Amino acid sequence: MDVAFVTNVVYPFVTGGAQKRVHEIGTRLADRGHDVTIYGRHYWDGPAEMAHEGMTLRAVADAADLYEEEGRRSITEAIDFSVRLLPPFARQVDDHDVVVASVFPYFPVLSSRLATLLRDVPLVTVWHEVWGADYWDDYLGRLALGGKVVERLTAAVPQHPIAVSGVTADKLARMGMGPRRADIEVVPNGIDVDQIRSAPLPDTSHRRDGEPGFDVLFAGRLIADKRVDVLLDAFDRVAEAHDATLGIVGEGPELDHLRERAAGLSNADRVTLLGFLDEYEDVLGQMRAARVFASASTREGFGISCAEAMAADCTVVAADHPDSAASEVVGDGGFLVDPTVEAFARALDDALSGARPPTPPTTRAERFDWDAVATRAEERYRRAVDGEVDDPDVETGATN
Repeated sequence: MDVAFVTNVVYPFVTGGAQKRVHEIGTRLADRGHDVTIYGRHYWDGPAEMAHEGMTLRAVADAADLYEEEGRRSITEAIDFSVRLLPPFARQVDDHDVVVASVFPYFPVLSSRLATLLRDVPLVTVWHEVWGADYWDDYLGRLALGGKVVERLTAAVPQHPIAVSGVTADKLARMGMGPRRADIEVVPNGIDVDQIRSAPLPDTSHRRDGEPGFDVLFAGRLIADKRVDVLLDAFDRVAEAHDATLGIVGEGPELDHLRERAAGLSNADRVTLLGFLDEYEDVLGQMRAARVFASASTREGFGISCAEAMAADCTVVAADHPDSAASEVVGDGGFLVDPTVEAFARALDDALSGARPPTPPTTRAERFDWDAVATRAEERYRRAVDGEVDDPDVETGATN
């Protein structure tokens, strides 16, 4: 197959879950003999079109800032990329057998659909999240109507949809304007199990306690939905009894608020905010060195950090919430609890006392290895190229 990926940002030049998925699947498809081209912004050094790890990178727009001052993704960036994408992509789309476009943002999907409209080239979409009305209201306020319309319009265009989780697939189907649930295949995000297990342990020479790692770790973007404040308060209740430490990896708009909150804890000296770690392997090393990975996040399109932590053999404590797919990832390889201070404190107490889940975390993590994920994605792309229609009586892609 000749596969074209559309993503405004390209890994590893800009890090992030959606672009990493394209990279990991794309490189594996290239290794298997497929032709792979990525259309994106010119974030890399070198010419606008160049070979990279067996794939072709093709820049259709210059690099641009992805976030506004308020910490929100830039709408103007997404529109600009989509406008710049359409002319060159429409000229070259016939060179490809299938187009794979990431959702979010939405506008590049619409441009991809316009480019394929009069061609016999199927469009596969990858839905990482579905926001819905309530979240748009919180995110954009008076501009929320525009976001709702564009999301629903994107769902309505003819496409071969993939969702990264059952939660996301269900939300997409419930919109009513897009595909049926039976037509949405779940192909989860993935992890490199071998890379995680071999990641170098962190340098702890600067640590006051001299311990190889934190007893409890969180890693993720510091936004309100991650509920790091719940984790802080829960940890404070059990820290002294277990002589435990907490490390928080990440940055985001909640950073200053969380610093203040951590400073006010009874066990403030046991909490370290490490900020953003430039090297991905440094995050993995922190996971390998930790005993427990905890996330009270109530909104996860997938929950990649939980999968990574399980591969690192952490005992995972995660929120059980209808808007989070973390429960699909963790399953019986960790502990799922209500996202409240009381519930998390009890779960942390149990985990720090040595409790382990029914299924070893490392065993659970293996189903999300990128090799297995790439095979499922490849099969989906092939069916789109062959024009096959999914059997509505067949359940697709449950990850539990």
